[in-house]
Amino acid sequence: MKLSVVIPVMNEEDNIEPLFKALREALEGLDYEIIFVDDGSTDNTVQRIKELADERTKLLIFSRNFGQSLAMAAGIDAATGDVIATIDGDLQNDPRDIPLMLEKMEKEGWDVVAGVRANRQDGLVLRKIPSKIANWIIRKSTGVYLQDYGCTLKLFKKDVAKNLGLYGELHRFIPVLAKLYGAKMTEMNVRHHPRIHGQSKYGIGRTFKVISDLLLMLFFQKYGTKPMHLFGTLGFISFGIGALIDLYLFILKLFGKDIGGRPLLILGVMLTLVGIQLITTGFLAEIMMRTYYESQNKKPYVVKEIYQGQK
Repeated sequence: MKLSVVIPVMNEEDNIEPLFKALREALEGLDYEIIFVDDGSTDNTVQRIKELADERTKLLIFSRNFGQSLAMAAGIDAATGDVIATIDGDLQNDPRDIPLMLEKMEKEGWDVVAGVRANRQDGLVLRKIPSKIANWIIRKSTGVYLQDYGCTLKLFKKDVAKNLGLYGELHRFIPVLAKLYGAKMTEMNVRHHPRIHGQSKYGIGRTFKVISDLLLMLFFQKYGTKPMHLFGTLGFISFGIGALIDLYLFILKLFGKDIGGRPLLILGVMLTLVGIQLITTGFLAEIMMRTYYESQNKKPYVVKEIYQGQK
């Protein structure tokens, strides 16, 4: 199989037929499969897919809504193509861009080709401005310099896609996960259309989730395999400051000063205890990290290729 197209959907019944038509026209001549993942739809989305499915179509049906990230992960796990494309089911992404992105990937040797919605057809205040701010923050904090993190239309080589480790709502940070894997990435402008049918699943309320996931990504990037470097450093700093405060108060006590009512005493004790807790947390995190890798025979590195020289 050359290409697998993964499409998470939820309550998109009116978009299924035009999406099938657009995909079949755009991918004509390619060896492809289409994998729909229904993420707990409550309308007739599943029925419409079943009615229009052919031998190239797979449908995974979740028992309830698990979120876009896990829907993508399930579709990627089920994919058999050498290249895996992800695309939204709301017809805002254009399937005609997939062959162009595939050509760029093959000609230039990229592992990931990400779409950039150059002429984005979304609301300015609730969608475009928050997205631009979020993209800027992610670029500056992670060092992964892509223009549009929110565009679902992306192409991955099979080995990259199947090692992303999508959990929670990390689909927004797929480029960061791909970078952690060691993938070579590029971007290209893609078409973007206004939503015609159905309701958008995105809103300003997702901002706090993005911030939380960003903190997790930063931890993965810097301390995923060495958590003690974070917790130990913070712990020793806290413990050191607390110990100095306690020593200062102890000397005052030796000279007969009253220290019982000083707020500084509470601060010193708290900093000392927090330091001990952080250091202990670092030890526990190191043990958990080692258990994660060793119990599953995983490696904290990726060997992309092994070359054996010839005589």
